[in-house]
Amino acid sequence: MTTYPPDPVAPAHGLQLVLLEDDDLLRDRILLPRLTQFGFHVRATGSAAGLHALVGQRMPDLFVLDIGLPDGDGFTLARSLRGSFPEAGIVILTGRSDSVDRVRGLFEGADAYLAKPVEIDVLVATLHSVARRLRPTTKALAGRWELSPDEWFLRSPAGGQVMLTKGERRLLESLLQHANEVLPRESLIAVLTDDVDAFDPHRLDSMVHRLRRKVLATLGEPLPLNAVHGTGYVLTT
Repeated sequence: MTTYPPDPVAPAHGLQLVLLEDDDLLRDRILLPRLTQFGFHVRATGSAAGLHALVGQRMPDLFVLDIGLPDGDGFTLARSLRGSFPEAGIVILTGRSDSVDRVRGLFEGADAYLAKPVEIDVLVATLHSVARRLRPTTKALAGRWELSPDEWFLRSPAGGQVMLTKGERRLLESLLQHANEVLPRESLIAVLTDDVDAFDPHRLDSMVHRLRRKVLATLGEPLPLNAVHGTGYVLTT
């Protein structure tokens, strides 16, 4: 198994991440380069033994763990890491999507449990969310998500901003007015169109997906806009 050593020229402000994935192709060709592109300082390995060696070199901020390992069990490893490194974030990324496994993973100490295949922006958003919860910064706590005075830009708590389309502006205006509340899909669709019956509900999902990707790509931080299964969406501030 290949183990990647620390990069001495990695940016100091990047989150330190250890990736444990025994699928060489997924690890080396997809996850490692993509997470690096998003600013994470990634050290990757394909075994539990390799992970312990990397941790001995430098303590990471985040772990991304697979469950099926050639030399151990990911659940047991998550429990061990939680006990040894209570301030680190742990995200399980696995092909096992059964609810029993999900509950077990969270019970053993993971902060989040994602099933493969997963879109890279979802993984990145999850990692940022976990890091923010565990180690909130003064800058991040200084503000909240809001619209600019002219309402054509969305501003993040850290002060960054991203330009909005007309539809995104209407959608966010409603979500921000009801922050931390679950808004039904029907209510959000009514904000976007006068002809609700002719509006394809999938357009709402596509708009939310594009908006989250744009915010993450532009600001480097995830928009806390989440789907509530069978109901609608909620924007947490």
